[in-house]
Amino acid sequence: MKLLYSIHKYDVFMIIWLLNVKMHGALAKFSRYASRTGDGPLYLLAAGLLYWRQGVESLLLQAILLGFLIERPVYFVMKNSLKRNRPAAALPNFHSVITPSDQFSFPSGHTSAAFMMATLTGYFFPFLMIPLYCWAALIGFSRVVLGVHFPTDILVGVILGISTAFISLGQIIP
Repeated sequence: MKLLYSIHKYDVFMIIWLLNVKMHGALAKFSRYASRTGDGPLYLLAAGLLYWRQGVESLLLQAILLGFLIERPVYFVMKNSLKRNRPAAALPNFHSVITPSDQFSFPSGHTSAAFMMATLTGYFFPFLMIPLYCWAALIGFSRVVLGVHFPTDILVGVILGISTAFISLGQIIP
């Protein structure tokens, strides 16, 4: 129990600190755009392009589809079982920059999906690994800046996304 309290204290400290930095307004504006790249349409576009170019034989497409078939239900069950309130509901006088799409924050689905996609795509295109992980990290960071997630929501999203990608690759790659 003491560990959970310590983690929560750290989360609150970090989110309050981020909101009080002088350039928060500029960060928030940029974060809106970064966060939108993890909303989902980009993933559908990538899958559609892979299907159009390579068909169902594309190992990357198969890995992405299997990854989302695993990641989304696990994410949904975790989020709705643990029911961690978002910062605006957990902290008095706190207002997030955007309105989140659902009630609970743990784990970050945007971060999970982004790290899963970065890991899968980077496996097949290693020269893109660093930029992809930077993009995924930017999505996670943006969710904290926008005030819809605590830092540990992001950390668990990273773990869930990368783990799901490895499970998916393990099933697709002989």
